[in-house]
Amino acid sequence: MNDRASGPDRAEREELARLLPVPAERDLPPGRHLHHKEKLMQLIDQDSDRASARPRRRLPRLDVLLPAAGLALGGVLFTSLAVAGQDHTPPPSAARSSDTAPRGATMLLDRIATIASKSDAQKVTEGQFVYVRTLQAENEGVFGGPVELGKPGEREVWMTQKSGPVIDEGLIHQNGTYFPIKVGVPDGEKPVGSPAGLNRPTYSWLASLPTDPDALLRRLAAEITADQDARGVPADERSPDQDAFDAIGGLLRETLMPPQTAAALYKAAARIPGVSVDSDAVDAAGRHGIGVARDDERAGWRTAWIFDAKTLEYLGERTYLTRDTSMGRKGTVTNTSAVLERAVVNALREKPGTTA
Repeated sequence: MNDRASGPDRAEREELARLLPVPAERDLPPGRHLHHKEKLMQLIDQDSDRASARPRRRLPRLDVLLPAAGLALGGVLFTSLAVAGQDHTPPPSAARSSDTAPRGATMLLDRIATIASKSDAQKVTEGQFVYVRTLQAENEGVFGGPVELGKPGEREVWMTQKSGPVIDEGLIHQNGTYFPIKVGVPDGEKPVGSPAGLNRPTYSWLASLPTDPDALLRRLAAEITADQDARGVPADERSPDQDAFDAIGGLLRETLMPPQTAAALYKAAARIPGVSVDSDAVDAAGRHGIGVARDDERAGWRTAWIFDAKTLEYLGERTYLTRDTSMGRKGTVTNTSAVLERAVVNALREKPGTTA
């Protein structure tokens, strides 16, 4: 393999060579592992050569809406979509092939997509619930003040798989208490059910999404825009690129993902400018992995999706400050999570391997 890459490109190539699992099946002999890994690094080298012959694009300034948190009132959890949209329906800039993630992140996401596409599909009916158990460590400080990261605590979520519209979306068990997830409405108004969609991603809805990455980005942009328009979010608080990254991250957290949809989401993420690689990311369970990250320039933090460095299985998420802010010093972790279990169950409060 040639060694013509230099500077940041060479460092990125060498880091990926160390961190990426071999792009072959795990039962291949060591010689074949090395062969495939060498071919992967040659592709990165070739891309570096081409990049050195043309000017680099400058990424646009990122303006985003800070994510909103769910609000628990009277034992009922009211939720809102914590992503921002764009103010038009054409494809977001993330869908343009001329502005994409750096080559290293693209290669990593493509490999993650390949692994995800080979996982087993699930059969999920409308009468069932998707169960996800996680560890969560969240900011317990006052809004706008210094971060006070709490200790990791277990969280269980049961989400209905009905296409909807539904009022009762599911149940959360956290800190020893069960919180029904319901559609919140002002007093005196008639509740309007929530259909399956970006706000309530059921297995069947996820399976219905386009598997072409560009078409998928356009679909997500349309749903994000409709949500933001309904909530009156100003145009200057929207950013297509950050919104797309946040939306995909939200779909990865507490869902059961159809294999082809997961693969398409990772390939779509590779088309988002500013996505990069975190060489050593740690989830809430203390598991080290490799991160797919993006800096939220307006908020001053970076969010990384964490994957096992060998199997490329999704482990969790981590967000930390990228500059000194009122929330703390650069590097301060603001929240982190770890997925421990995903399954399909038949009733609320039922756990895998048991009955309600």
